[in-house]
Amino acid sequence: MSEGNGLGALLLPVLLLLLVGFMFWSQRRRARAIQDVQSSLAVGDDVCTTSGLFARIVALDELIATLEVAPGTSIRFDRRAIATKVDVSAPGGAPSGPVTSPTDTR
Repeated sequence: MSEGNGLGALLLPVLLLLLVGFMFWSQRRRARAIQDVQSSLAVGDDVCTTSGLFARIVALDELIATLEVAPGTSIRFDRRAIATKVDVSAPGGAPSGPVTSPTDTR
């Protein structure tokens, strides 16, 4: 009877250590992926910011990215706010032209 109790007492700390180790590993992997995206940014890339804004990079330095959201309309973002690169030619990417509804009569 005491063997089963000892195994249960050992199992709980081992599971907790595995959980903490998995959390650290997952966070490190996520940080590495973000670093890879940040280091691969270049002028002309289509990107999506952490707030969901789709734009094209027109100027880039170590801290600031200037994004063009419409022809002639540029805004400045902290470079760290760029979440992903977007391939506009791929299905499901950002639209390449203006989005209109079927009832739009322009």
